[in-house]
Amino acid sequence: MTTGPLAGITVLDCGTRISAPFCAGLLGELGADVIKVEVPGSGDFMRTIGPFVADPAAADEQYSLFWAVEGRGRKSVTLDLRRPEGQALFRRLAAHADVVCENFRPGTLEGWGLDPTTFDPATVVVRISVFGQDGPYARRPGLDRLGIAYGGLLHLTGEAGRPPVRPGVTVSDYLTGVFAALYALGALYERDRAGAGAENPHTQPERPRVVDAPLYGAVLRVLEWTLAAYDRTGAVRSREGNRLENSAPLDNYPSSDGRFVCIVAGSDANFARLCAAMGRPDLTDDPRYATLAMRAAHADEINATVAAWARERTAAEIEGACVAHDVPVGTAYTAADIFADEHMAVRGDLVSVHDPVIGVVRQQAPFPRYVGSAPSTPTGAPRLGAHNDEVYGAMLGLSRDELAGLADAGII
Repeated sequence: MTTGPLAGITVLDCGTRISAPFCAGLLGELGADVIKVEVPGSGDFMRTIGPFVADPAAADEQYSLFWAVEGRGRKSVTLDLRRPEGQALFRRLAAHADVVCENFRPGTLEGWGLDPTTFDPATVVVRISVFGQDGPYARRPGLDRLGIAYGGLLHLTGEAGRPPVRPGVTVSDYLTGVFAALYALGALYERDRAGAGAENPHTQPERPRVVDAPLYGAVLRVLEWTLAAYDRTGAVRSREGNRLENSAPLDNYPSSDGRFVCIVAGSDANFARLCAAMGRPDLTDDPRYATLAMRAAHADEINATVAAWARERTAAEIEGACVAHDVPVGTAYTAADIFADEHMAVRGDLVSVHDPVIGVVRQQAPFPRYVGSAPSTPTGAPRLGAHNDEVYGAMLGLSRDELAGLADAGII
């Protein structure tokens, strides 16, 4: 039995790739029972994306480690939503769900006769797409990169005077999943508060609450002052690389052992501490560096001074000196660094997930956590259709003969 604040909540994940499944997974990490709907035979697209390791049970097959992370914490059922029999079965599943998560192109569910507005009014429907459910771009195809581009982040990422560079992970997919999960929780709270008693002024909805979460919108929401500055001053923010126009010293400084160490010392207090860490207290008396604005105006000079100091030291020595003087500092970590870090080990930021295909896989723990509680360990990403009997049999009451017939027909 699942535990957590969402225990007793059922989430139907009929999304693919990352955004909608990630939303469902976050709800699962809070205790919801997540049922993933996958295409019979092939399953979710994430099962086909590497990196891969050998499947111990089938030497000629490869197993996706991407799926091992993104598929965790849920049950798998197979269902062909393109066929009328599959659509009818999906409606029965949806009737048992508190939340339905999907990220098909807008209009797809409606084309299958599964218009979310016709679901049970108590159901919360999360609809994730690139451009939203309406508007002139709604039906355009797209993936995470378009969310980053249209949301304004791609233009800001990279070095000045050079082409934009995508962030290292699929930012708009994950970010949209987080925002969507937040709004799904709000809709569940609103729904349950409405049913708390006759004295409550809130009324039950007449139709499902639908969360419309486009990928570009999540990125747009975190653009800081970018839009306000354009509105009031006409300034178009652009790429600044690892530095900021209004702050110095600040950069990812190369070390003698080939690492990069981020030092953030823009404020007067942090600048003075960095000068002490470098053994250069005289820099605080230099009139070029007297204020933040003046340091920013002479950013090339002060950053060059810090860079020269860093190049003569290992990353550990740089970090040690800065920590000793209370300077904000951090080495750019690799996966190997994360596995070896004592702070993350003490906090339990990695968990050992028991994958049904390849055994124990260490990966990132659920985040965040409640104070006083250790991070929960999700169940491993399920084999395709592993829970058909449990869900269709126990939940929907289908007999073994009915299940066999649906399997033979390719419906499940």
